[in-house]
Order: sequence, then structure tokens, then C-alpha cells
Amino acid sequence: MAEIAVNLVIDKLLPLLDQEARLLGGVHTQVEDIKTELLYIQAFLMDADAKAEKADVSQGLKTWIQDLRETAYSIEDVIDEYLLHLGNPNRRHGFIGFLYKVARLIKKLIRRHEIASKIHDIQKKVHKLREISSSNGFNKPFESGSTSSKGSAPQPDPPVTSLFIDDSEIVGIGSQKNELISRLVKGTLKRTVISVVGMGGLGKTTLAKKVYANMRVVKHFDCHAWITVSQSFQMKELLRRMMEKFYEARKEKVPEDINRMDNESLITQVREYLQDKRYVVVFDDVWKAGFWESITPALPENKKGSRIIITTRKDDVATCCKDDYIHRLPHLSPDSSRELFCKKAFQGRCPPELKKLSDDIVKRCGGLPLAIVAIGGLLSRKEKIVSLWKKFKDYTIKCGILTRLWIAEGFVKTKRGVTLEETAEGFLTELIRRSLVQVSDVYIDGNIKRCHIHDLMREIILKKAEELSFFSVMAGEASCFDGRFRRLSVQNSSNNVLDIPSKKSHIRSIFLYNSEMFSLGTLASKFKFLKVLDLGGAPLERIPEDLGNLLHLRYLSLRKTRVRMLPRSIGKLQNLQTLDLKYSLVEDLPVEINRLQKLCNILCFDYAYKADLRWDSVRGVHVKEGIGGLEDLQKLTAVDVTHGVQIITELGKLRQLRKLGITKLSRGNGQRLCASISNMVHLKYLSVCSLSEDEILDIQYMSNPPPFLSTVYLMGRLERLPDWISKLPSLVRVILTRSNLANDPMQVFQALPSLQALSLFQTSVVEQLCFGATGIQKLKRLRIYDLIGLKRVKIEDGTLPLLEELMIGRCPQLEELPSGIRHLKLANEIFPSKDMGIQVSSLSANKTWNWHTTLEDPIAGISNGLMAEIDGGGVCLFLLSFCLNLIISLSWLLV
Repeated sequence: MAEIAVNLVIDKLLPLLDQEARLLGGVHTQVEDIKTELLYIQAFLMDADAKAEKADVSQGLKTWIQDLRETAYSIEDVIDEYLLHLGNPNRRHGFIGFLYKVARLIKKLIRRHEIASKIHDIQKKVHKLREISSSNGFNKPFESGSTSSKGSAPQPDPPVTSLFIDDSEIVGIGSQKNELISRLVKGTLKRTVISVVGMGGLGKTTLAKKVYANMRVVKHFDCHAWITVSQSFQMKELLRRMMEKFYEARKEKVPEDINRMDNESLITQVREYLQDKRYVVVFDDVWKAGFWESITPALPENKKGSRIIITTRKDDVATCCKDDYIHRLPHLSPDSSRELFCKKAFQGRCPPELKKLSDDIVKRCGGLPLAIVAIGGLLSRKEKIVSLWKKFKDYTIKCGILTRLWIAEGFVKTKRGVTLEETAEGFLTELIRRSLVQVSDVYIDGNIKRCHIHDLMREIILKKAEELSFFSVMAGEASCFDGRFRRLSVQNSSNNVLDIPSKKSHIRSIFLYNSEMFSLGTLASKFKFLKVLDLGGAPLERIPEDLGNLLHLRYLSLRKTRVRMLPRSIGKLQNLQTLDLKYSLVEDLPVEINRLQKLCNILCFDYAYKADLRWDSVRGVHVKEGIGGLEDLQKLTAVDVTHGVQIITELGKLRQLRKLGITKLSRGNGQRLCASISNMVHLKYLSVCSLSEDEILDIQYMSNPPPFLSTVYLMGRLERLPDWISKLPSLVRVILTRSNLANDPMQVFQALPSLQALSLFQTSVVEQLCFGATGIQKLKRLRIYDLIGLKRVKIEDGTLPLLEELMIGRCPQLEELPSGIRHLKLANEIFPSKDMGIQVSSLSANKTWNWHTTLEDPIAGISNGLMAEIDGGGVCLFLLSFCLNLIISLSWLLV
């Protein structure tokens, strides 16, 4: 991953050459030369990384890579400093304005000379680095494997840690081993392919090796070969190694001309050798779906009971192999996980005082043997002290926050027809598919809500990130910042993190987590290159006016602070993409916000839970006329439209909106809001709250509602259910609060093909809810709470076939649970209210129900689920960003 820094710099150079050529004048040619040099160097940096992963890199190459990275950082600093200078124009008018303009032109000429001088120096250094790479052979193609023509020492095939684990340390694979051995030595004479599939760390290689080395298997086959494939294999090298393994297994001499054979000759040689033999081959750690198609010509179907084992973490590899048998490796059970952990951490019995902590650590390992062994081995060298062991954590992060940060850092590139958010979500999906990131929580429709990194991956990334100067973590009181790093995460510290010398000003990101800051007065002067500033939860009450001097800032979070006002200088932040004010005290956005043409997200919703969910518990912010000019806005939650007739009309210009929240809507403005929403063809989430408890939520006027609308949250009195709801084929989730519907709305909801979650709260008129036989076929969650007038709920046979969760709470006139509840075959969670005064009866006798008899704040839970977001740990952001860079930088993994 040494090319990460180079990638980021090239990304900055290209637009600079396109957009700033006139301003750069004479330095344009020099910048073009640097770009060419960097593109050349970038071409073989990935090969250097591949070789580095095999620990086959000289100290000279390591030093060269470090120098290159530092040079790339220097280029980035020079570019950002120059753009900072250009991006702060004077806006004075008249004669005084003319004088300022002349003075600025003089400064610009001086600055142009300065940047030209700096670029010239960097250009010489880049030339020198290229000369060094040529003279030392760093730019030659790196051979994969071990039997190169130069006769380098062979690499061991399987990872040592996986193949030489003592049997006493193996837990929970006995039955799996026996099953695979049986499939190898028994059964059909047809050549059989067996895939062992599972995420990284589950023990695929360990299991395969124990099977491969078993004496029954060894004696059963005429010849054997174990081949580690990995991501960067070359087919010619793989075929050579396979031939060598077969010859060596039978103690035969390897053909002398093997190194001179091409692919076709090697395939022919292998086929002829295996034609009359019963063979077994293990291909360990296969990544590419096309691997089997490439290797199968060399493995003859000779009807002698030959076997091939493939281990992989990717399902599509197993599918492409057309396997006769796929063995999906399960996670270890809790008991087996605990047993393995105790063996590694304590060499036996766990001390009583560490039992709870040990169980928590084992649980976080998620049943992954490799993780348990790694963490257990690490803790075995630590003192058995509770306070020390408490430091081992695993954090989760909301995926929306993560993708917005990736975009702000510049890790996500624009693709035609796809938003940056959609591209970022694709990256996250890829990371999860590769088991580099794990899913913590999902939405009802299956989309990922929260994710985290496994403890084992965390340790690996922290080590690698330090080597690459990617980010630094300051934790505790004794922490200090190393100036090499360009990203800073501060955790659990009362130190003033701004007490960093000005020479550290190349920092691009600061993230605070559970830490204090005493002053922001020097923020802009010390951290002028900042792109990300996340001060969420810091004890801040005001933001200094010079915030506007952070001209590179793309992401600003004041979430959960005590800040009430934003400085007018915020209008200078022309690169700002995300403004996160959730749960702060800001109630008014300055008009200067409307100048920020790159803003994509304005997040300013506040929710203060009160038991009766009064209207003053849900709060948006006031925006000024002109908000319609922010045409790139995709999320705007939530806007207080108490006095916003013109504002409501302007919202119709925001045609890129995906998420919109409206509070304090009066009845007279309902039609105007509907007209604006009808223009938002990309809208997926809509939340509307009426002005007061008595105000009618009059939003009937949409003949063409947004076609992709998937979530609708309406809080307020409805005279009837809006007709346009029945026209939403993509609607997944509906929440109605204080709707006061007089008629049963189920007839409308049953017609929605995608509805999966339905919540009805505080509705006082409806007497009956009827779920007919046609049912809501995809509904997974049904929540009914505080329906004062509800007397009957009917659930007919065949309805709600996929229901998983049913909550019925505080419905005083409902005398019994619906008899049809016995028909809910898949439901496993029922939440009856403790104050319903009903007898629980007539349930399916063969179903185990989980009864939750106390619901302290169900409305709070639902409302928080709608809009609340709880931040994950600070370092998790950078760890996940590092994972993203791993995917982006090592693009050859995607081939």
C-alpha cells in the first residue's frame, strides 16, 4: 500500500493542471513533469507491495519507498498551500477594493515564485528517486513465487502459523476433519472438487492441512501437492510448482527443462504425469473466480478417484468451480471458543476475576479461531489485571458517517451516473464481501446500518498504518503526536490537542472521541490544510470566526456539542460537503450557508425524548431564503418551516435530495410542500412533523410521488391516509404517530409490495385492525403502541408469513391478543404491554416465544431508530478508511 500517498497526490495534480494552468503560469510544465514521473513510479509500486508482503524486500527498497511517500506528501502540501492562497479572494469594492486587488496580485506573483521554487526542488528529488530506482533495479518486474530463473530460495507454501498448529491447540474441528477425510478416501471414482469456504480467520487452511496430512489420505493417493495460490499468483509459476510437488512427493527427479516451458507445455506435462495416477491437490487461498477455469485443463478426469480441495473466502470462487461439495466452515461455538481462548491466554483455567472480561473478549472474536488464538496469545503475555484487560475493545460505526468521511478524504472518485455515496457504499460492500469489515447491524430491508473491524484486523491495520504514516492515535494523558502522521484520532484525553507545534500543520483530519478541547482560537492558523474536523461531543459552546479560513475543509461535525451559533465566516468554506449539527443547540443557519455550492449533507435534527412525544421534543433548524441554490444537496434533515412559505417552495429546486426532514408544518403549507416533494425524483426518506398536536397534516396533494421513496414517517393528525402512499412500490417502512385515523389503514398497506416494517403510535380513533388472508406478504416488523381506541386485532390464516417481531403495547381497550397470532409461524418476538390486562393464551404449542413484559420507552426507541445516530470509536473511522485504501490501492485484487 505504499502507493496510497502517490495516488492522492496524482488526484490533486490532474485537476490542478486542468483548472489552474493559467494561474500557475510558468510552473505548469514542472507540475506536468512531476505528474508523469509519479505515474511512472506508481506503475510498479503495487509490485513492490506484493513482494513486501512476502518479506522479500531489501532495506534499500524500503528506504526508497519511504522517501517516495514523504516526497508525495511534500507535493500535496505545496499544492494545498497554493490553492489556499488562491481560494481567499478579497470582496471589497471601489477604490479601496482596487488597491486590495493590486496588493493581492503582487502577493500572487510572489507566491507563484515561491511555489515554482518549491516545485523545482521537488522535481529534482523525484528525478533522483527515479534514478535510484533504475540503478538498484527497483523498477524491474517482480516475479511471483520461488522458482525463478535466478534460482532464489523457494517460499513455503502454506502460512506457517496455519500449518504447524499443535493438535492440542485445535478446538472444534474434529467432526469436520473426519467428514472431509471420508469424502477424500471414499465415494465415487469421478474426479471430485471440494471447496472449503469461510471468512478469514475461521481456520480454512488449518482444517485443510490437517486433512491433507492425515495418514489415511497420504496412503490413499499416488501423489500429492499443496499449492498456496493467493491474490497475485502467476499461472506459469503455479504449474511449475505443482509439477515439482508431485515429483518430490514420489521422490522422483524433477525434469531439468521445467523452467523453460511455457504454459501450454506445462499443462501437457502435468496432464501426462497424472493420467494414470490417483492424485490429490490442495489449492489454498483462492481469490479469483476464474482460477478453476484456468487450472482445470491440467487436471485430467481419469476416473481413478482423484480429489481437489480449494480453500477460499469468496462464494463466487466456489460457484465458478462447479464444486461437487461445498463445505462452509462454521464459526466456533461459544463453548469451543472459550476453551480455545483459555488454552492460549491462561494455558488452562481462567482466573475468576477475569471470567466476565474473557467472555466479552471471546464474544467479540465472533467464533474466529485465528482471532481467538491471536488475541489469546497477545493477552497471555500481559499481566492478569482487570484494568489492563479492559482496554481491548471493538467499536461499531454508522455506515452513513463512514461513507461521508471517505468522500471528504478524497478516497471516493466520481463515476458517471453514480453518486459518490453510492460508489462509497459499493466499496463498503466489497470490504464486507472480502471479510475485511464485519456487519454489526442491518436495517429491516437488509441494508447495512453499522459495521466494525475485527480485533485481529485492527491490530494488523494499526501496525501497517504506522509504517505508512497514515494516521496516529493519541489516547490517554501521556500521549503525544508524531509529526509524521497526517490524520489524528484523539481518544479519552483531557489534554488540549491543539497544543501541537505549528510545524505539524500538515494534518488533514482531526477526530475527537471522549476528549476535551480548551481553545479553538488557533485552529485555522495551526491546521490550515484540514479536510475533516470532527468535534462531536467536545465541550464546545462557540466556534471562532476564523473557522472560515479552513478553506480545504470538507467535513465539519459539531454533533452533540453545546454550540448555539455558527460564525458568518462559514460561508467561505467553499469545499464543505457535510455539515453535521445533530443534537447540537444550533437552531438557525446563517444565510452565508447558501453560498456553499458543494454542500451535499446538512444534518441538523434534534430529538429530546419525552414520554408523551410532545411536538417540542422534535426540532429542526431555520434556513434562509436562497437554500434552493444548493442544488447538490442530498440530505437535509430537518428544516423548521414555521415561517417558511418561500423556503418550502425553494425546496422544490433540490432535485438531488435523497433524504428530507420537515418539522413544524402548518396545514396551509401542505399543498405547497407536496408540490416541492414531487420534484424530488431521487427521494428515499421523508419525515414530516406537523406544527402542533392539533394541526392537521394536510399532505394529500401528490399525484406523482417520488418513485424510490422507501421510508415515510408522518407525525401529526391525518384526516385520512394520503392517497399517494398506495402508489409507492418501493416503500419499505412506514411510521405513523398521532395520526388519529378513523378507518382501518390495513387495506392500503396490504397492497404495498415491498412493505417490511409498520409502526402505529398514539392513534386514538381506530377501533379495529384487520390483517386479511392476502396479508402484507413481506412484513417483518409490526409495532402497535398507545392506540387508545383499539378494541380488536384480527390476523387471518396465511397473513404475515414473514413476520419476525410483533410489539403490542399500551392499548387499554384491547382485551385479548388476537387469536390469529397462532398463525405467525416465523414470529419469535412478542412484546405485550404490562398494562393491557389480558391473559396470554391460544399460542402455538410448538413455538417458543420470547416475551418482553416491560417497555419503558418504546417510542423513544423507535424515534431514535429513525434519526438518531450514536458515534463509534474514533480510531474505527481511520481503520475502516485504511481498509478502503487497501481495496482502492491494491486494485489488482479486484481483477
